[in-house]
Amino acid sequence: MGRVMAVCTSPAKGTQKQDVGQAVFIEDFGIEGDAHAGKWHRQVSLLSYEKIEEFRRRGAEVAFGAFGENLVVEGIDFKTLPIGTRFRCNEVELVLTQIGKQCHHGCEIFQKMGDCIMPREGVFTKVEKGGEIKVGDMLEIIP
Repeated sequence: MGRVMAVCTSPAKGTQKQDVGQAVFIEDFGIEGDAHAGKWHRQVSLLSYEKIEEFRRRGAEVAFGAFGENLVVEGIDFKTLPIGTRFRCNEVELVLTQIGKQCHHGCEIFQKMGDCIMPREGVFTKVEKGGEIKVGDMLEIIP
């Protein structure tokens, strides 16, 4: 089980997300008001809080949302989980559809640090059941 540390959205693709504290998750669409929402397999992105902290210790000054992640969660190492893993947070249910992504090496973080953790640590999910998630909520892996 993990604790939600940030809920991030952005109004346009190609921009960093901002921590908005809470959001509405729409079934088979994504997060209300987020540029990456839509009828596809990468509706909501998740990143482990511990991986962000590890990157910060290497000198990166990154805010939650800087990697384009929607949810920052403490206590779960997402990249170790298989595709198809299901999560529940309040009434929201998510299913893991992709681990990592191709990095375009042009992002601001990569340019500054020579590395970016989202391509190897971030995961993507679809919204199976909608509802609300806010900072402090608990995210659990469901069988």
